[in-house]
Amino acid sequence: MCSLFGLIDYGKSLSAKQKNKIISALATACEERGTDASGIAYNSRNRLHIFKRPLAAHLMRWHIPDDATVIMGHTRLTTQGNAKHNYNNHPFYGSADKLFALAHNGMLHNDKLLRAEFALPKPKIETDSFVAVQLIEQQHNLDFTSLAFMAEQLEGSFAFTVLDKDDNLYFVKGDNPLCIYHYPKLGLYLYASQESLLHKALKMLPYNLGQPERIDLICGEIMCIDKQGNMSGVQFNTEKLFGGFNYWSDWGIYRYPLAEQSADKKQYIEELKAAAPGYGITADDIDDWLAQGYFAEEIEEMLYYSSI
Repeated sequence: MCSLFGLIDYGKSLSAKQKNKIISALATACEERGTDASGIAYNSRNRLHIFKRPLAAHLMRWHIPDDATVIMGHTRLTTQGNAKHNYNNHPFYGSADKLFALAHNGMLHNDKLLRAEFALPKPKIETDSFVAVQLIEQQHNLDFTSLAFMAEQLEGSFAFTVLDKDDNLYFVKGDNPLCIYHYPKLGLYLYASQESLLHKALKMLPYNLGQPERIDLICGEIMCIDKQGNMSGVQFNTEKLFGGFNYWSDWGIYRYPLAEQSADKKQYIEELKAAAPGYGITADDIDDWLAQGYFAEEIEEMLYYSSI
């Protein structure tokens, strides 16, 4: 469980100080979904920058330049790839017809199979997420077509944000949550992986941004917001999202609604909830993961890796 967050100041209504405050509030709020690492990507002086560290968001010191109007962020809960090696943390650089940065919330099950199927090189980066960068790069373009191709190959759970060097910010919505607020009077978008995180961040600000319009994306939708605030989008095929490969099939474990779970399975989940506080995770987080479609066994693995 990680979190995406960020802003698009297409109206250029915010000062650098205000952008820093908003990003700090968003990152700190999103820390409840991951404290192993934090990072942002933005364009400044005609160059794409990524700043990330293996630190919880409240320990980070963000320095958003005045000319940066689109900021894409991520807080990380480690499930694969040691966060102490900063190259494993989000966002990641990628290069197609243009340089881009990518961040991912979720867990991919078939990254190794995809590297074999598409003859992708084994990267230094150890996270499952990085295969998304490689799939886009292999298409040699960053656009709706390459993003749809990437998303249609993946099995697991995901929401992606992708920022290119021209300040186009793409949202690739799988089954993981994502909430976007639009403030038309300010020329401003804010987003985070959950609406509750946006509420939490807004309460940290010393000023009121006003009443936002909520933008809802459906599973299988790709939306782009450009630096002028214009929205465009397409849809992609979601058949493979949870189809085919089943990480836990060798153990005979299958996904089914909580109401239909056996007494043993319910007991297993209660034991996870009881153990979760020792890893800095709440019982509500466990329920959130289950609602997103994670297996109980996947959650146990995430708890384990969060302590390494």
